[in-house]
Amino acid sequence: MEKVPFLRPKLVELADYAPLLAEMDRVRQYTNFGPLNTRFERRILDEWMGGEGAATTVCNATLGLMLAISEIKRPGRYAVMPSFTFAATPLAAQWCGLEPYFVDVDPQEWVLDPRKLRQALDHLGKDAAVVVPYATCGTHMDLRPYEDLMRSGVPVVVDAAPCFGTSLDGRQFGRGFSGAVVFSFHATKAFPVGEGGLVYSADQNLIRRMKLASNYWFDGGRESLGLGLNAKLSEIGAAVALATLDAFPASVDRRKQIYRTYTRLLDASGALDAGWALQCVRGEAAYQWLPLIAPDVPSRDRLLRIAAERNIELRRYFVPPCHEHPQFQDASRGDLSMTDRLGDTAISLPLWEDLTDEMIFRVVGAVAEAARAPASQQSASGTVSA
Repeated sequence: MEKVPFLRPKLVELADYAPLLAEMDRVRQYTNFGPLNTRFERRILDEWMGGEGAATTVCNATLGLMLAISEIKRPGRYAVMPSFTFAATPLAAQWCGLEPYFVDVDPQEWVLDPRKLRQALDHLGKDAAVVVPYATCGTHMDLRPYEDLMRSGVPVVVDAAPCFGTSLDGRQFGRGFSGAVVFSFHATKAFPVGEGGLVYSADQNLIRRMKLASNYWFDGGRESLGLGLNAKLSEIGAAVALATLDAFPASVDRRKQIYRTYTRLLDASGALDAGWALQCVRGEAAYQWLPLIAPDVPSRDRLLRIAAERNIELRRYFVPPCHEHPQFQDASRGDLSMTDRLGDTAISLPLWEDLTDEMIFRVVGAVAEAARAPASQQSASGTVSA
């Protein structure tokens, strides 16, 4: 039986960006914010951000988080964030000299629970140096409460790694936000450059500082004027990014189509009536995978076993949650009951552009089989017991 891989990254082909490489060779500038990089940043602003704010590329999103946190943080001890995220989020805070403070997520979107975030900020007071929410799995997280935090003097850096291409009412996620929004262009993302990223903000001065910090904090001379490093995207990366921009609308449409097929089949399978649930996604995401939560651990294990038997590769993001990693297990935290539940029961289904309908049928078939409760869990009437 043909394997259904969890991921199959797909970059634009060489022919799509070869003319840009030839242009790079003619100019003979290969990095240091060359003309291709400048053109890419300009197109991002014009075509995706409505001409608002500013953006700077980075060679990967983790460095983008580090630069953003470093430039925006206020004096304090903690970076307040979810534990249900990728390790890059707390690691970036630690590289900036801060301690992660983990806050629980809500049960629908799996983003920072606003009530628990408020409790944490009231508890920490001025020890909260920055808030770093994660737009889980690409959801168009509501940024209005974070805009309120910015106005109150609490800096915010949004980890939007999977969100380039996520929109609500036709508006790209992050557009107009006065804090920092960090996107990833890793090979596994919907906008794949290989390695790369982008930091956007409505605050042009913040992006200017970040651009300087990404080049050793050189400002026209060869002296470091601040805490800098090398985070520049090469012109080769910018060439791939420019070619990717041309193909991206069709790529996003294809991913949305696959998501709709999944949800239609899952609904028809009866799994969503048997305690399985999808993440509640705001807006329309450029999906990287399909997040699903099992009703309990035995159901989770049943699906993993059935999928393996049928040569279907599933993964579990973000398991274990960050507060269980050795690097972060001593970090301060509030109640993390929803995070722990997701850590026990969240499963990610394959979603990539060349995924066929036959593959989707097979994946959904495995979920449907797992959703059929064993006889020991059925009542006399044949329905699933509570």
